[in-house]
Amino acid sequence: MANDSHAQPSHPNIVDGWFRETATMWPGQAFSLEVQQILHHEKSKYQDVLVFESKSYGNVLVLDGVVQATERDEFAYQEMITHLPMNSHPEPKKVLVIGGGDGGVLREVVKHSSVEEVTLCEIDEAVIRVSKKYLPGMAVGFEHPKVNIHIGDGFPFLADRANTFDVIITDSSDPIGPAESLYQPGYYELMYKALRPDGMICTQGECQWLHLPLIKNVLSFSARVYPSVGYAYTTIPSYPSGQIGFIICSKAADRDLAEPLRQWSVEEEADLCRYYNAQIHRAAFVLPQFAKSAVQEALESAQADSSDAATENPADGKA
Repeated sequence: MANDSHAQPSHPNIVDGWFRETATMWPGQAFSLEVQQILHHEKSKYQDVLVFESKSYGNVLVLDGVVQATERDEFAYQEMITHLPMNSHPEPKKVLVIGGGDGGVLREVVKHSSVEEVTLCEIDEAVIRVSKKYLPGMAVGFEHPKVNIHIGDGFPFLADRANTFDVIITDSSDPIGPAESLYQPGYYELMYKALRPDGMICTQGECQWLHLPLIKNVLSFSARVYPSVGYAYTTIPSYPSGQIGFIICSKAADRDLAEPLRQWSVEEEADLCRYYNAQIHRAAFVLPQFAKSAVQEALESAQADSSDAATENPADGKA
């Protein structure tokens, strides 16, 4: 039941005026924000949805106790998960966003003049509804005439749309609850089939400080499907350890994901973006040595497995 009355609602993650985020995916650490007021709380069909006004980060969207977006720093995530794949594609016309119910990725996608149509597939209508009311700076993305909205599960949606999209962006929460299936091989195979020949995907890729085994696993099975695979990251203070990564894949072989195929002018970058630019695009793929080694190990392992499989089954190939 939604709580929007004058009586101040409560939430188990808010104690003595402070929101506290803890999760099994980052044991032994917590993140806190001082709360001005709770704006909305409900139990949707899929998850716990909370919005509160914070003292220093503006309005904050929280799903199942984990911060998804704050008005202060959301652009660092939204711009990077969008413009890394969009500017790595020669001419993206049809774009699909899986998740992203706050509208921020939509806001960024339509900045690209080549885009003719962008579809958002979000399983939880509550996220869209709440974001439109409390996060208007992100939800402005829903207002663009090129945007179509589909409420439902991304799996059946993708299964019916082979060879349809130039870019697919998966703006998901962590692999617990409704987003768990989005970190499995079957999902990456569905995206591959839904892409046009030169297509790109970009997915939320977790934190290199906390989730290297998960990152290596996703990179490994991605590299068995896509000929070009990379890992990049952005800094964002309201996410665990202040950093979040992206898995980026292309159906085009030998694509240099770290070098944008398309670039805005310096003036356009300053007008359109607050975080992304061409230099940041390149730098996002420059990893600290511990993460670089893990990524290389995952990709080399997948390459070796693919070579062995090709030797054993020379007639096999991807659909």
